[in-house]
This record gives sequence, structure tokens and C-alpha cells, in this order.
Amino acid sequence: MERITSVKNPLVRSMRALRERKGRAEQGRFLVEGEVMLHEALKCGLAIRDLLVVEDRADMAAPFAAAGARACAVPAGVLEAVCDTKTPQGICASFDLPAPLPLDSAPDRVVALDGTQDPGNVGTIWRTADAAGFQGLLFGAGCADPLSPKVQRAAMGSGFRVPFMTADDLPAALNALKDKGWSVIASDLHGADFYRRPDPGEKFVLVIGNEARGISGATREAASMLLKLPMRGGAESLNAAVAAGIMMYELMRE
Repeated sequence: MERITSVKNPLVRSMRALRERKGRAEQGRFLVEGEVMLHEALKCGLAIRDLLVVEDRADMAAPFAAAGARACAVPAGVLEAVCDTKTPQGICASFDLPAPLPLDSAPDRVVALDGTQDPGNVGTIWRTADAAGFQGLLFGAGCADPLSPKVQRAAMGSGFRVPFMTADDLPAALNALKDKGWSVIASDLHGADFYRRPDPGEKFVLVIGNEARGISGATREAASMLLKLPMRGGAESLNAAVAAGIMMYELMRE
């Protein structure tokens, strides 16, 4: 196994750059941290490339080296310089970026994000979508990068299992899906009672908006129905990920 001791090493610098969107786009790779997450990525068929492991835990690298990773042992300080977390779990690796799913291949049950910016919310929505049985995420413009370390950490492996799609013009994408038979259900504070909604049918998109502004006007116009969760107490609204989770499970219950 190779040994690297300097944060100025070219490989260390290239992997550190994967913490940012620009670095991921330039290299065609993204960063995955932690032994469990690395195993999840491999299990889901993602191609592993370069791997860094702390010197006193070098044995962790064996299954990933067997899968084709270039494994390098590093001091803890070097790993800390690369990882996005403040207390790394001893190992990280770069993987090839997964290709987004084409909109023409959209599955029957999709969560669409309209400017949802908080990485923790996005990752939590992704994880909940996986648990509830949704089959894809559609990212509109202005959302947190789906392949950022923070999003993937919050998704806890669901980002590898549940494919994602992207749309520069989300309202146009929603209209295209609606024309092909999907119901577009948008969460909106001025919508009708979610629990008195009409049957959305077998194919539907649940749209979750920006944490502060909600959905855009164009997305509102593209929706088949605007729905809100009733606020029976004093709170005016729910956290985006919490609201999304309630709606996802209730829609799948039908």
C-alpha cells in the first residue's frame, strides 16, 4: 500500500477538491466518507477510484483495494484535510459520478425539489423517499448539489440506491411528466387540506419547495393539486424534510 504524508500531495489535493461542486465536475468523481458508506456505494455498483485510510486502520482498505481502488495510507491529519466531516471515520474514497436518470425514464413515484437548499434536508428527504418506497428524486435549479458530501452523508446510502434526475427548468419538466400521466402534487402553505386530497392515481410527483420561499410561481402553475398539512397548533409551518416525510408515507399508504 502506498503511503502519503503531506497534504500537498497531488492525490490529496485532488480528493480535497471533491468537497466542492467545481472539483466534482472537473474530475467526474465525488467523495464518499466512512466504511459503511463506502460499502453501500460498492454494493450499488458505483466505481471506486482512489482511497485514503488512516495508517493504524489500514486493514479497512482490503475489500476496497480488491474492488479496484488505489489505496493509500495517510496520517490522521491528512485524512482530516480531505474529509468534509470534522471527525472523519478513518477512511474515504473517490467514486465515479453516477449519471443522472433521463427524465424520459422517470419512475412512477418521484419526489421533486424546487430550490430546496439545505443539504441536511435534501439528504433526509432522499433517505425518507427510499424508506417510504419512492423511486426517484428530481432536482430543480437552486437545490443543494445531490452529490455533495453533506447531502450524501444525510442520505445515509439512499443517494446510491434511489436514482436522481435533474432539470434546469423544473416547471417544464413537471408539465412534461403531467402530460404523460403523472399527477403533480405540490406542497404549498396556501393549498387545500392534504388529508382531503383527491386520489392522485398510480403515478405522481410530490414537489417540496425552498425552506423559506416554498415553491415558485411557475411550479405552482404546473401542479395538478396544491396541498398543505393542517397546522392544528401554534406553528405556522413544518421543516421541509419533516413535511416531505409525512406526505410521502401517507401517499404510499394509499
